Amino acid sequence: MQKRIEAISEALESATPIRRVQLVQERIDLERALSAPAETTDISELEDAFVEVAVSYSGRKGITYSAWREVGVPAATLKRAGISRGGT
Repeated sequence: MQKRIEAISEALESATPIRRVQLVQERIDLERALSAPAETTDISELEDAFVEVAVSYSGRKGITYSAWREVGVPAATLKRAGISRGGT
């Protein structure tokens, strides 16, 4: 989230007025999420749901193994989902 906030700050410099409003709101939302108390969640149920749909979703949206890894999806989860470095 912090990386995105930094990217928003850079994008604001050249943004059109309407895009500026959108970026400011996104930054506010991200900052609020960062300051919210952390909730403990059993991620296994969410992970199971992800595994069920990840291959078809990735195919439809053109999302690669590398993109999933960059946003923090563990390699083991991608393997369970059938997503590999070389494609599905």
